[in-house]
Order: sequence, then C-alpha cells, then structure tokens
Amino acid sequence: MAAPKKRRSIEVNRCRRRNPDRLIPVKRNIDVCPECGNLKLKHVLCGHCYAKVKAETQQIRKEIGKKEGGPFNAPTFETAVLYDGEKPTEKDEGKRIIERARKRPSWFLQN
Repeated sequence: MAAPKKRRSIEVNRCRRRNPDRLIPVKRNIDVCPECGNLKLKHVLCGHCYAKVKAETQQIRKEIGKKEGGPFNAPTFETAVLYDGEKPTEKDEGKRIIERARKRPSWFLQN
C-alpha cells in the first residue's frame, strides 16, 4: 500500500485545495421566472411554478378517481377539465369531462 513519505505543508495544501480549476464555476444562465418572479435556470421550468402545477394535477387526478372508482376502471378516451364559467365545446365531444369548482389558473391553458 502506498503511504506518503513527507508531510505536505499548510501552504501546499491550501494552494492545492483553492486551485482555480477546482472552484465551482459561476452560473451565468440564471433568469427570473416571468410567472412568479423566483430565480430559475434559463430553459428550465421554475421549481415554484412546477409545484403549483403538480398540486393542481393531483387534485384533478383525485376527482377522476372519484368519478371512475379506481385506476383500473379508467376509460380509453381523453379528459377535458372545465373550471367555473366554462362550457364544453365541440372539441370536447366524446371526452370525459371533469369540472373544477374554482377559477382557472393563469398558467393552466385551455386547449
């Protein structure tokens, strides 16, 4: 087994540890989220906005589960989500309709 023959001095240790090649690079691709104002990486979904989307999706899935009675009873057709004040369109014909008793969030687009 290899073992050191001489002790490294404090100066040598510090020079080795603080070498500019080993420093963490400064990130220059940080931007402000246009929706919520939190900091995020460019071309990456904001973590705060993602949490809101995830919570809304979980609520929609719970309502789908209540309507169908379980994951194995799911039909093979699409789902349309309608919020307060919205009516089904001709595109929603033949789709399963889930109604939410709240206002549509600004980030949740209607297709």
